[in-house]
Amino acid sequence: MMSNTGENQAQAEKIKGYYRFQSGIYDLTRWSFLFGRSAILKALPFAYEEPFHLLEVGCGTGRNLALAAKLFPEAKLTGMDVSADMLALASKRTKHQKRTILLEQPYESQYYSWTNKLDVILFSYSLTMINPQWRSLIAQAYKDLRPGGIIAVVDFHDSQVPAFKNHMANHHVRMDGHLLPELEAHFYSEYQEVKTAYRGLWQYVLYVGRKV
Repeated sequence: MMSNTGENQAQAEKIKGYYRFQSGIYDLTRWSFLFGRSAILKALPFAYEEPFHLLEVGCGTGRNLALAAKLFPEAKLTGMDVSADMLALASKRTKHQKRTILLEQPYESQYYSWTNKLDVILFSYSLTMINPQWRSLIAQAYKDLRPGGIIAVVDFHDSQVPAFKNHMANHHVRMDGHLLPELEAHFYSEYQEVKTAYRGLWQYVLYVGRKV
């Protein structure tokens, strides 16, 4: 059996390999099915000029970080991803944002000391791809958030169409409605909504929770 570190390294390598090609078409295609990304940022309970530190785990091409910089001009933004190909695109997109830092690394405590320090941790269509470590990432987010800090998640939720679930599994995405119960077990839920896409082909979830 692999250690947790071995599993995490294997998962990181799988994601890196997947996005070597996908990075080139990511922004051209994902708008058509990664719904709710703008909505989850707008649901954050912070004022326009309020200073806070937001970490996005799996920041990809920096799309969310660029929008967050516009919505919250006083926020410090950190983006983290294991894919150098995705981060190269994020760097171009955020190069004029002096408050944005990009880190090429997995979300593991050995790389930093943020315990009880972060104001917001954002997972945008990343947790359903990080298998089987998704549960440990939610627990790590709880440790890293300050008391009263916010976790924000937008991701795939579930599908009642087996063929579609199998298709998504081939793209490393798990869709079993598994995220929401784990989030509710760790955080006080301030906002949650499950929405349907393409006439019910699948559902996606938006969740904002607070560490208490």
